[in-house]
Amino acid sequence: MERRSFLRGAVIGTSAAAFGGTLWQGAASAAPAQPGPGPYGALGSADANGIQLPAGFTSRVIARSGQQVGSTGYAWHSAPDGGACFADGTGWIYVSNSEINPSGGASAVRFSSAGAITGAYRILSGTRTNCAGGSTPWNTWLSCEEVSLGYVYETDPWGVNAAVRRDAMGRFKHEAAAADPVRKVVYLTEDETNGCLYRFVPTTWGSLSSGTLQVLVAGTATSGSFTWANVPDPDGSPTATRSQVSGAKKFNGGEGCHYANDTVWFTTKGDNRLWQLNLTAGTYELAYDDSLVTGGSAPLTGVDNVTGSSSGDLFVAEDGGNMEICVITPDDVIAPFLRIGGQSGSEITGPAFSPDGKRLYFSSQRGTSGSSSGGITYEVTGPFRA
Repeated sequence: MERRSFLRGAVIGTSAAAFGGTLWQGAASAAPAQPGPGPYGALGSADANGIQLPAGFTSRVIARSGQQVGSTGYAWHSAPDGGACFADGTGWIYVSNSEINPSGGASAVRFSSAGAITGAYRILSGTRTNCAGGSTPWNTWLSCEEVSLGYVYETDPWGVNAAVRRDAMGRFKHEAAAADPVRKVVYLTEDETNGCLYRFVPTTWGSLSSGTLQVLVAGTATSGSFTWANVPDPDGSPTATRSQVSGAKKFNGGEGCHYANDTVWFTTKGDNRLWQLNLTAGTYELAYDDSLVTGGSAPLTGVDNVTGSSSGDLFVAEDGGNMEICVITPDDVIAPFLRIGGQSGSEITGPAFSPDGKRLYFSSQRGTSGSSSGGITYEVTGPFRA
């Protein structure tokens, strides 16, 4: 994915001048964009699963909380949350967290090359409120506890090796993780109203057993330069990690995090923003801010998990809003890619593409019941942009 700032041009259904920070300083006279569909076209009528999709796309239910996954004999966990896919020979594995307390943890579903479900199993148990996380280049899943003084657990998607708690990555209200193989670090978001953005610098790349936890230091503006400073006490007690470094920049409810080509994208749910770090230039800025949208409803609300595709598109899941996954393209179009109906008491979680980019997995955390025991995990197949 090319490094760039989103929303410098056409934005579906709103004005290009609506987006703030330095991206749109002095741009109030920009011509309004024309309402219309995104790169995949308009959403069609709801299918049998209650999902509206563009033409050419279909959905299926992979798993439901408390029910057997396919014919595997394994009952899917409650409140499915963050997820990722891993190549498994000619097939793949989708892992998913469970955001409940107590027990939490994570599970996995294995697929054949044709997409048939061939197995399902637990990969992490005995943890609390496992919300989001991230994959590593060495094919492990980092499952993050979204609780005060929570931990990061490194898990095996194949369920062969026991999960390991990674204390050096700090104790705080963890949300998402994104590995950067160029700088050999892992970025971490914090789900607090005055949370921070961190990076963990392993002593040895490929091992998370030891290293240095750092926090982003910057001014209070919505754009500028940044540096990293060591967190003196990653254990977070008695002083919270976010309060240990003077000048640490505060973010309102850190959520999803995604790295691609020298750029980190992350969302903050408290102010419904998408941020970007330009790692080459050492600068940060707003990429999307719904509070600055004028002339109509914001196209994306309740920002949460985020992932990217091989085409350079970002896919951002909504926590509430219209229960949509929205796509943001490299040429600055933002539009709904899918919408789930009849589940207003839920949120969309865990978007992740299969290794070949042809299937998108995600969950409705509480489904139609609005309860953590009503979670539904889906797959969407279709002509995704290469």
